Amino acid sequence: MGPQHSTVRPSPVADSRTDEELARGLVAGDEDCLATMYRRWSPLVHTLARRSLGDGTEAEDVTQQVFLGVWRGRLGFCPERGTIGGWIVGITRRRIADALSARTRRLHLVAAAGAALPLADPAADRPEAALDRVLVLRELARLPAPQQRVLRLTYYEDLTQTQIARRTGWPLGTVKSHARRGLHQLRRSLRHDEQADHYT
Repeated sequence: MGPQHSTVRPSPVADSRTDEELARGLVAGDEDCLATMYRRWSPLVHTLARRSLGDGTEAEDVTQQVFLGVWRGRLGFCPERGTIGGWIVGITRRRIADALSARTRRLHLVAAAGAALPLADPAADRPEAALDRVLVLRELARLPAPQQRVLRLTYYEDLTQTQIARRTGWPLGTVKSHARRGLHQLRRSLRHDEQADHYT
């Protein structure tokens, strides 16, 4: 049971428990302690994530992932190594790094499609740039609907694959497969066009 689904409403006495008491309860599997820790630490987690990612929705996702990680990894908490707050912040930093890596992969996805286009004048305002964009859009429109939808959500709405899975209702593995196949087909089509232009 994740923190976002908790219906526990602890009393003021429960909320006044120390971090050490909450940590002991968490390790023992007490969901009430998890709910209290979520209320106590989630604002800080969300703030750290938003500052690093610059996106409220991604920060919310990271916050949920952090406390899911807290619950699943509770047996790994060792008081001798530091406070429960420090442990949560450490998990937060790892989840933020994961989110940034996912963002980098999305940029690589777009760059990989663009890399298949013919090289020309590197100037930012070169006339060929508009044609390049037209070619990418044309080939994108030729992809099967599921692949096209995943790439459009990735490129135009900057959604993570997890967010796309949530938006579409598809399993995450299916989203990843559509992204991989769609990009492969897009690159192959663009390279085919480049070769055809070369021989005309």
